[in-house]
Amino acid sequence: MDKDIPRRKFIKQGTTLALSTFLIPDPSYLNNRLMTESKSFDVIVIGGSYAGLSAAMALGRSLRNTLVIDSGMPCNRQTPHSHNFITQDGSTPKEISTLAKQQVEQYKTVTFHNDLAISSEKVENGFEISTQSGAIFQGKKLVFATGIKDEMPDIKGFSECWGISVVHCPYCHGYEIRGQKTGIMANGEKAFHLASLVNNLTTDLSLLTQAKSDFSTEQINKLKDHNVKIVETEISEIEHENGRIKNVIFKDGKSIHFQALYAVIPFTQHTDLPVSLGCELTEHGYIQTDPFQRTSVEGIYACGDNSTFIRSVANAVASGNMAGAIVNMDLTHQLY
Repeated sequence: MDKDIPRRKFIKQGTTLALSTFLIPDPSYLNNRLMTESKSFDVIVIGGSYAGLSAAMALGRSLRNTLVIDSGMPCNRQTPHSHNFITQDGSTPKEISTLAKQQVEQYKTVTFHNDLAISSEKVENGFEISTQSGAIFQGKKLVFATGIKDEMPDIKGFSECWGISVVHCPYCHGYEIRGQKTGIMANGEKAFHLASLVNNLTTDLSLLTQAKSDFSTEQINKLKDHNVKIVETEISEIEHENGRIKNVIFKDGKSIHFQALYAVIPFTQHTDLPVSLGCELTEHGYIQTDPFQRTSVEGIYACGDNSTFIRSVANAVASGNMAGAIVNMDLTHQLY
């Protein structure tokens, strides 16, 4: 007899035992057991960080039988603190996601599976997902909350500093590195745009273009007016201590002391499963979605960093919440 099944008092009658009442399992127990053992779900959410957890919460609150598949390797795992997310400003990324998961786990129709989704296909009643461990699941709807994968440049020390003192966003990190000697690793329009934002946070700013600078005459004049320096020499190394920048070494042998760097680096989708199912990408490489997080393939949704250039915890949570609500609505419309 399962230890979790509610018991009733046994009454001894001669050589037999009888139950004083019928043994009736708690309905919530049966529901939880079915969710755990089931291989078929209303919704499969691939990715269990902020966007995926937010989508799962919306679905759990709508009593949708939901599976969250997550490999436990978020892109911000090296970042020491998360900022610009109200109520959680200054918490570590792990603290936020752990609390979020604990709260989502309270909804008994949501099941978690720690694994990596490696293949997918369209089937008669939805989609089938296979994982690295060999598990196979089916879902009527799919939500991709898989994030993106940053492509590190071939610069010694760069990856060790990424998310710590080499950062991507002034809204996420700018306040913490305000007033410091700062560089921006970028060129052209992206560099000019970042410089205009970061210039408000420090008076000692340099653009590290890594090649001949690509600015219009008007842009160059504006940069000079704001005392923004331009360094065109290619970088060979970032000297650091435990991810904290000390100096930037250039290929001509010179070095400049910096305390912080912003960097614009390329990315790829964290998984090719959406594309393998026919989901279209934007010209910038994000999963194409409508305002309600629906992709170009019916029944598939995307939320979080994989589908927008607005890369923040707050936006990931918001888009996940929207995705969960729309999936629930679409499931409802199929029945009514």
